[in-house]
Amino acid sequence: MAENFGGNDEDGGFKDLAEQLLPIANVGRIMKQILPPNAKVSKEAKETMQECVSEFISFVTSEASDKCKKERRKTVSGDDICTAMSALGFDDYAGASRRYLHRYRELEGDRAGQERNNAEGHEGPSDVDYHNNQAGSSDMGAFNRRTDRPF
Repeated sequence: MAENFGGNDEDGGFKDLAEQLLPIANVGRIMKQILPPNAKVSKEAKETMQECVSEFISFVTSEASDKCKKERRKTVSGDDICTAMSALGFDDYAGASRRYLHRYRELEGDRAGQERNNAEGHEGPSDVDYHNNQAGSSDMGAFNRRTDRPF
């Protein structure tokens, strides 16, 4: 695959397509999660999806980056990604991603608090089950219940 995919590399040139694609094994694994256990995914389907999701990520990230540049910021945040998805017309994905980001931040805050308490010698009850990655009665909304991820 000697195509150019888009983004600039450190030398000012373009990266090869293979350098910007998600690993095909990861793409295949994600695809299989939604399929019945005995279903198979062809190499062509994996490669097609690999290019599509990589292009989607680049498209959304580029929009978020443009917003950050206008605001003279160097760091693209999760909120910037969600805003970019909305601006590009992917409102359903933006909503699900915002819910995921909110839940992620809640869990990270709970973990940080628990680690602080453990470091101080306190062990109190927690409403988060880290082994099952579930918080109390948290509503998962549009999340994939098998993977605990949006969509």
